[in-house]
Amino acid sequence: MTRNIRHRAIVAAAFLAAASALAGCGAGSDAITNKPYAPTEALTVKANGIDISQAFFLGPDSGATLPEGAATPLYLSLINTNAGSDQLVGLGVDPALGTAKVSAPVPLPHNQRVSVGKPTPTILIEGLKKPLRGGEGVKVQLQFANAGIVQLTIPVITRSREFTAYPQAPGASAAPTPSATPSATATGEEHSSGH
Repeated sequence: MTRNIRHRAIVAAAFLAAASALAGCGAGSDAITNKPYAPTEALTVKANGIDISQAFFLGPDSGATLPEGAATPLYLSLINTNAGSDQLVGLGVDPALGTAKVSAPVPLPHNQRVSVGKPTPTILIEGLKKPLRGGEGVKVQLQFANAGIVQLTIPVITRSREFTAYPQAPGASAAPTPSATPSATATGEEHSSGH
């Protein structure tokens, strides 16, 4: 008799352990709030004491193109974890892609998040020498006064979904709009049917 009771207790304990483990799996990646997880396409890295997150070049609207001659702004968030302050002083890009422009050095105080590109883009690749559609990766060198050079490949993200709030990239062409289908016009036969 005690053997049956012990066996049932073990089976019940195993069932409860499995049920709680399966319940945790069903809660998704964010079990506390049970919200769906939506990963970002932007780049996140740590290098030379600088935390770089949400790095992307803004591309065209979905289905459109940044043509030759246009520009693409760089957006990113930086935290300088080094002992002293620093500055982002330059951006290096392949001259075959275009010309990098940094309107002013970006100050990076110790342990403070600095958003680059908001509210106004300050770092651009201008005079694109080839069209960009979104989905490409751009090899760059971020140049810091103290932390040195950080080499990255930053994605070009289309201006869609959560990125529609960003201003359109300079020189971007509009997304193609579907052409209107001509409607049927009334013929003489339709008008004469009342006679």
